[in-house]
Amino acid sequence: MKFRELHIQTQREAPNNARTEGFAFLVRAGYMTREGSLLPLGEQSLNRLKKLAETDRASFFIRLSLPILKADREIFFSISTGSIQVIHCASCGYTARRELAAFRKPVPVTEEPRPLEKVSTPDCNTIESLANFLGISKEKTAKAMLFTRAADGKFVFVVMRGDMTLSEAKLANAIGEVRLATLEEIDNSGAVAGYASPVGLKAALIVADDLIPRSTNLVAGANETGYHLLNTNYGRDYQADLLADLALAGEGDACPNCGEPLTLLNTDELETQAGIQFEKVLRALAEVHHDEKGLTLPSPAAPFEVYLMHVPGKELDTRAKAAQIHGILEEAGVSVLFDDRDERAGVKFNDADLIGCPLRVTAGEKNLVNGMMELKPRTSKETQLLPVNELIEVIKNHPSILNP
Repeated sequence: MKFRELHIQTQREAPNNARTEGFAFLVRAGYMTREGSLLPLGEQSLNRLKKLAETDRASFFIRLSLPILKADREIFFSISTGSIQVIHCASCGYTARRELAAFRKPVPVTEEPRPLEKVSTPDCNTIESLANFLGISKEKTAKAMLFTRAADGKFVFVVMRGDMTLSEAKLANAIGEVRLATLEEIDNSGAVAGYASPVGLKAALIVADDLIPRSTNLVAGANETGYHLLNTNYGRDYQADLLADLALAGEGDACPNCGEPLTLLNTDELETQAGIQFEKVLRALAEVHHDEKGLTLPSPAAPFEVYLMHVPGKELDTRAKAAQIHGILEEAGVSVLFDDRDERAGVKFNDADLIGCPLRVTAGEKNLVNGMMELKPRTSKETQLLPVNELIEVIKNHPSILNP
C-alpha cells in the first residue's frame, strides 16, 4: 500500500483534547481523528488484530504484550481515564467489577448482647452525625436504606453496618431492580426517614448484609424522629427476610481469596461475553507501546510490517528502485507501507517513527549505488546495511515480525 493512497495526514503536535499519550499518538500518526473515529491506517491495524484473533485466539493478548486483568468472562485494561472500576488483587490476580466484587469483611469484636435502650439523638439523621453525637465509630451503627422493588412495588428495608457502602448491583442481583422509596411509601411502612429501623417493622421486605448477624450491639433508628436505639442485635430484635453480601468493595479491603489488600482501578473493557473489542485493544496498545517519537506497535497490531521509504537522490531514481522493492516484498507476502512522497528525509524518518511499523527500510542513493539498502527495527537505535538481493529473506525472518 502506498502512503498517498491511504491519504495519511500526520501531525507534529498532540491534539488539545488528548487525555492520554497513547490516544495522542494515534491521532498524530493518522490512525484516528480527534473525535476518535478510525482512519484507514487504524482500520488496517484492526484488520490485522482480527486476523490474529482468528488464527491464534488462545495467546491473543500474550502476542500483543498487553498487560490485562482477567475477570469472569471479561478482560480489562488499567487506564486512568477508563470508565469501568474494577477491584484487583496484585498478589493472586483476583479481578472483578467493583459493584460485584467480593472481599473479606472485617471480623467484629465479640460482645455480649446488651439490653435495648432508646435514647434521644436530636438532629442525627445521618450516620456521621449519629456517630459524632454518641462518640462511637461508624462500625457500631446500623445503616438503613429504603427502596421500592420495581417488579411488585414491595417496600424494601436494607440494613448494613454504618461503615459499609451498599452495592446496588448486588442488591439488584439478590431481589431484583429497585428504586428509592418515596416519602409516602416510607410513611406507609411505619419507618421514619433519617431514623429508620428494622426493629418492629412489619410491612417490609427486610434485606440485611451478611455482616449484620456477626455485629453486636449496634445503634439503629427508633422509627421516631430524634431517637435511636442502642444495642440492637440481629436475631433477638429483628430478623431479615434475606441475608446477602451487599457491600461495595473498596481500596485496601482484603482479597476474598488471599487476604491481601485490594486495589481499585479505572479500566477499559477489552473483551466481553460478546467478544474482543478491537478498537479498545488498539487504544490500549497505543498506551503501552510507544516512546517519545511515536508508536512502537507489535507486529500483529501494526498496520504494516515494513515502512519502506526512499530518499530523493541527485542522479539515481531512488523512488523507482523503492517501488520495485515494494512490489517484490508484497509478492513475498510482506505487508508494506511505501512512503512514495517526495518529502525531505527528516520528514519521512519522523513519520516512520510516529506510525510505528516494526521495520523501516530506506532506499538512499549512496547505498543503492553500492547495491545496499538500510534496515532499522523501530525499537532499535541501530541500523543495518543489507544487499538488496538479501533484503527479502532477512525481512521475512526478522524477529520483529516473527516474535512480536
